Amino acid sequence: MTALQTEETAAAAGRIVLGRNQYGKAEVRLVKITRDTARHEIEDLNVTSQLHGDFETAHTKGDNSKVVATDTQKNTVYAFARDGVGSPEAFLLRLGRHFTESFDWVTGGRWAAEQYKWDRINDHDHAFSRNKSETRTAVLLIEGGRRHLVAGIQDLTVLKSTGSEFHGFPRDRYTTLQETTDRILATDVTARWRYNPGAGEIDFNAVYESVRAILLDAFAQTHSLALQQTLFQMGKHVLEAHPEIAEIKLSLPNKHHFLVDLTPFQLDNPNEVFYAADRPYGLIEATVEREGAGQEDAVWANIPGFC
Repeated sequence: MTALQTEETAAAAGRIVLGRNQYGKAEVRLVKITRDTARHEIEDLNVTSQLHGDFETAHTKGDNSKVVATDTQKNTVYAFARDGVGSPEAFLLRLGRHFTESFDWVTGGRWAAEQYKWDRINDHDHAFSRNKSETRTAVLLIEGGRRHLVAGIQDLTVLKSTGSEFHGFPRDRYTTLQETTDRILATDVTARWRYNPGAGEIDFNAVYESVRAILLDAFAQTHSLALQQTLFQMGKHVLEAHPEIAEIKLSLPNKHHFLVDLTPFQLDNPNEVFYAADRPYGLIEATVEREGAGQEDAVWANIPGFC
């Protein structure tokens, strides 16, 4: 191939340029102990900071004059924690404002946090045990001058020993599942809810506790004909109670419990002994939203695993 043919081929393929990009410090582990009184408080977070902006020459020319070091981002997380965390949402908003207001070329970014729960040991003032039942989450995206804030909960394991059915589904030559009017319903709740950009001052801790309680109550109280029905009721009740929330997405794996056949041992099994299967499992996911509400695809594109 001649030099002219090479140039023509390159031109036809298009010039190679830098696309969307972000960078920062991932999984900054932060434990904050508040010692204002003899009764201490603990806040345990995993924080990620990633910046958007004019970083093209860093990629194309190795020019670091606008690269806010990832180590600087880590140190900022720790320094801001000195004044307290408050809530993961409020903490991320502080970080986002700092980076976008302190560096002219930083136009936005993505900040995420997981918060881990600790319980007091026998109501002790400064002794705790890690509660691994759930993780609180938050993601902040600043793009085009707009703030998109999503909060959530994950790994909240729940189970109903009755009050769940599954029948009326189509059957073909590959269908072996039997219909049932009484089954165990169990799942690990992962939920993400997006706040309305125009919402005023929000007590994020209070909203989190309320949403958590609503999700649990709706799961418990809904007589389920399918996990899809339960999911919708959980999301519906959250939106009805919280006008500051624009939409909620839920991901619910169906943690199957199969009745064990005890007849080889001359024993009956009146829905009491089950085999808990960990895979394969059904995975039910959906968005529950307000009719006519605008979509915010940008922030959801930054949160993998949700439809």
